[in-house]
Amino acid sequence: MTVGILMLVHTALDRAEQVARHWTASGCPVVIHVDRKVQRSVYRRFEKSLSDNTLVRFCPRHFCEWGTWGIVAATQAAGDMMLATFPQVSHVYLASGSCLPLRPVSELKAYLNAHPRTDFIESATTADVPWPVGGLDQERFTMRFPFSWKTHRKLFDMYVSFQRKIGFKRRIPPGIVPHMGSQWWCLTRETLSAILNSPDREMHDRYFRRVWIPDEAYFQTLARVYSSDIESRSLTLSKFDFQGKPHIFYDDHLQLLRRSDCFVARKIWAKANRLYDAFLSRDPVEAKRTEPNPGKIDRIFAKAVERRTRGRAGLYMQSRFPNEDWENGITCGPYSVFQGFAELFEDFEGWLAKTTGTRVHGHLYAPDRAHFAGGQSMINGCISDSAATRDYEPRMFLSNMIWNTRGERQCFQFGPEDNQKISWMIAKDPNAQISVISGAWAVKLSRSQIKFADVRAEAARLQRIESKHLDVLRSIYSKARIRIWTMADFVESPMEPLQTIVDEIGQTKGKRLTEAPRMVNLEGFGQFLQNLKNQGMHPYLMGDFPVEATRSSDTPEPPRRPYLIKK
Repeated sequence: MTVGILMLVHTALDRAEQVARHWTASGCPVVIHVDRKVQRSVYRRFEKSLSDNTLVRFCPRHFCEWGTWGIVAATQAAGDMMLATFPQVSHVYLASGSCLPLRPVSELKAYLNAHPRTDFIESATTADVPWPVGGLDQERFTMRFPFSWKTHRKLFDMYVSFQRKIGFKRRIPPGIVPHMGSQWWCLTRETLSAILNSPDREMHDRYFRRVWIPDEAYFQTLARVYSSDIESRSLTLSKFDFQGKPHIFYDDHLQLLRRSDCFVARKIWAKANRLYDAFLSRDPVEAKRTEPNPGKIDRIFAKAVERRTRGRAGLYMQSRFPNEDWENGITCGPYSVFQGFAELFEDFEGWLAKTTGTRVHGHLYAPDRAHFAGGQSMINGCISDSAATRDYEPRMFLSNMIWNTRGERQCFQFGPEDNQKISWMIAKDPNAQISVISGAWAVKLSRSQIKFADVRAEAARLQRIESKHLDVLRSIYSKARIRIWTMADFVESPMEPLQTIVDEIGQTKGKRLTEAPRMVNLEGFGQFLQNLKNQGMHPYLMGDFPVEATRSSDTPEPPRRPYLIKK
C-alpha cells in the first residue's frame, strides 16, 4: 500500500514536474490537475514532459479561481482518477504545484502505515475558529455566492448586502454540520471514496457550489460525515498572515522549514533553488520518526506578523505608516521637554547638559529654525534645522530625531512662540517627560523695548496659546510624565523641582545637585505684571507674583537670596 498525490497546478510548471518526479521516484502515483486558464500549448508541453512517467496521470481540467467551486471540482476530478487508476493507494494526499516535500517520502509512507484508518484534515465549526478574515463566517454557508470576490468584488459586496437586507438564508442539507479548515489534507481511500461516491453527492455539490471558499469547507464538512477517525490537523505546513494571505517561503527559510518536522510545506517560491535542491536531494537522510510539529516555528511567525502590523516603537516607514493611535509607540525612547526654564535661567541648556550628560537643544520648534545643541545646522540622520522642512510634518520631525539619536537622551525647550502642532503628540507619549513653568515667557516681554500696547497684545496672545497647551497636558488622554508649576511657585523654591527633574532624567540618579543655574534678574517683573493688569489684561498663568516695593535711588539693593544646596 502507498500514498497517492493529487497536485493542483496553475503556475511554475517546471517546478511541478520536478516535484512530481520526486514523488514517483518513491513509488507514489501522482494525478495532476492543471488550471484551465493555463494556455493549451503550455499545458501540452507540460503533459509531454511527463509522458515517460507511468505513475503520472492528468485529469480533466477546470477553471480555478480563488474562493470558487472550480478548485473543489478540480480536486474531485483528480480524486476520481486516483481511485479508479491506482487501486494500491491507501491514502490520498492533496498538494499544490508550489508544495515541497520536506522529509523523505519513505517517512511519510511509514507514518501513514502507522495510522491506516486516520484522516488528517483540519476540520472545525465556524464558531470555534478565528480564521475567517473579512467576516462571513456562518454567512458563507447560508448565503449564495455566485460572483467571484477577486474579479467581481463590487457585485460580490452588493449581492451580500442585498441578501442581508431581505433576510435571505439558504437551507443547509440534512445531516450536514458546516466545518472549515485547511484545503490541504490527507484522507484514507475509504473516506475519499465515500465522499466522491456518496448517493447524496449531487445534493452536496449543489449546496457547496454556492458556498464562499468551498475548498476550505467541502471535504472538511463531509469528512465529519463519512470518516471514522479524524485527526483535525494538516500534515502540510502552511502559514497565513493577518490578512489571510499565505506566507511564501524563500531560500533563507531553509533552517526554519527543517525545524518544523512537517512532511510538506507550501507556499514555496518558484525560484528558491536552494530549497528545491536541499529537499529534493536523493542523498540518504536518517529517519526522524518524529511527529510533524509546525508549532515549533509559530513563535517566529507570530513575531513576524507583529513586526509587520505594529512595527518597531517610534519607527515610521512608507510600508507601515499606521493610523493615528495605532502606532507601536509614538517615539522609541525617553526624552525631556522644558517650557519656561530657558527664559527663567541664564544658560539653562549648558547647565542641564553639564549636570545630566544629555544632549540639550534650544527651541526645536522656534519660528526661524530648529535650534540644535551647539548651534548645529544638522544632526544624526541628516535632520536639518530648516523650519520649512520641520513644519512639513512636525510630529515626524521629533520621532525621527529621537529614533536617529537612540541611546542618547534628548532634551529641548518649548514655549508658546513655538509651533504648537506637537502638543498632543508629546502629551500622549509615555516616553515624554514634560516640565512647565507657566507664564515664564513673560520675562522676555518685560524687557522688550516695544510699545506697551503691543506688549499687552503679545502677552494676551502668548497666554492664550500656553493656556490651550496646558489644557492638553492636563487632559485625561495624556500619558507623559508632566509637572507644571506657576512661575511664582517655582521662583519661591526652585531647588526641589530642579532636583526632581534631574532625578527623573536618571543620568545621575541618586546624586544631589551641587550647582544651580543662575536665575535671571526679576527686578521689576512684578510691576510689569501689574501694569498688564492695569491695562485690562489678566496675566493669571504666572501665579500670585508679588509686586516689589518701590525703592528710592539711594536705597541699596538687598542681597539676592541664595539657593539652598543639600549635600
